[in-house]
Amino acid sequence: MFEKNKNKSEVKESNMDVFRPSKGSSKVIIGHGVTLKGEITKADEAQVDGVADVTIKTDNLVVGATGKISGNIDTHNADIWGEANGEIKVSGTLTIQEAGLVAGTIEYQNLQIKLGGKINGDIKVSDKIKNISDTPSKKEDSASSKSLQDSISNK
Repeated sequence: MFEKNKNKSEVKESNMDVFRPSKGSSKVIIGHGVTLKGEITKADEAQVDGVADVTIKTDNLVVGATGKISGNIDTHNADIWGEANGEIKVSGTLTIQEAGLVAGTIEYQNLQIKLGGKINGDIKVSDKIKNISDTPSKKEDSASSKSLQDSISNK
């Protein structure tokens, strides 16, 4: 009886030592000293501490202090501690840290630059694009204008 419990606790402890990402998450880490050239798609998170010349599409990008990334970068949020260069599209927030450098053709929705951070190139602020379903239809517009006219004429 006691041996069974002991074995179960040993199994649980050994499973906890193994790094396991949560289900459904996909994270790419390019470590310090690693050089990568290629394409990364469908990554939830990407962290670059080495050198990467890539075409990348990710939800969150972190470029570490030793990281250098170049190429076509499409991300929702970017946190730049190192260097990023190329065609960069950030649909959410681009954060450039104290030692960060971002250069190239840059399009972002929100921008945060810490003291010492640098940005250089063709810079464009993108407006948030609304879905067609979010905009009122012509029928709704005409109905609301009629009710406004009716309310004015009733006075």
